[in-house]
Amino acid sequence: MEITLRPAKEEDKPYLLALRKQTMTEHLERQGIFLSNEAHLNRLEDHYKCSHLIIVDGSKVGTLKYLLTQESLEIMQLQIMPQCQGQGIGRAVIQYIVAEYSHLPTYLTVLKENPAQYLYQRLGFVTTSEDEYEYHMVLPATTV
Repeated sequence: MEITLRPAKEEDKPYLLALRKQTMTEHLERQGIFLSNEAHLNRLEDHYKCSHLIIVDGSKVGTLKYLLTQESLEIMQLQIMPQCQGQGIGRAVIQYIVAEYSHLPTYLTVLKENPAQYLYQRLGFVTTSEDEYEYHMVLPATTV
């Protein structure tokens, strides 16, 4: 399985909006959060330049949105198409991006009802705080 990341382009927005709805609506609604199409689009467009398509063996299977600064790496979104979940793609993408910037701490938030939180825990992320809807997690930087 060959996994690559490609920066998202303007023409990828319809795919990414559909992916967001497919992967997020269930988890959001389970927590009582009901978003309109416009609200989903606004969240998609937030930091859009940080969005990357996840491509496996030449096919689009998801997205990774991350923000890199001098001080940290923030994973803002990881979404894998439902039919491609459970195949280790999300794990491989996180391991890749974290290894690439291992000298920085990596931060993310995850909805409390999203089972992806268990993947993040298995990868070494720890919960540092929480709010009404999300756990705030960090993977400390590694030093050599």
